[in-house]
Amino acid sequence: MRSMSTLTRADLAEAINRKLGLSRADSLNMVESILDLVSDSLAEGENVKISGFGTFLLRDKSERVGRNPKTGVEVPITPRRVLTFRASQMLKDRVAG
Repeated sequence: MRSMSTLTRADLAEAINRKLGLSRADSLNMVESILDLVSDSLAEGENVKISGFGTFLLRDKSERVGRNPKTGVEVPITPRRVLTFRASQMLKDRVAG
């Protein structure tokens, strides 16, 4: 079994540097620009779809009543916007092996 590790911005920039031959600074700027664009789009309320990878979806949840599991006391949960990710079938197939 493979050890669990985390892919970082620096790892992405290094991969761009190796595959495209861009300088490390340009590669890191490219990664930052892409992540900024995705973040800004989500902040403006847009869903983001990356073909062959997946879709970042925004969902508005309405107010509801929740329960404190320890005490059983009902408490209101305020309305909020949540971000979800739905992997594409291509990504699911690749991860499943």
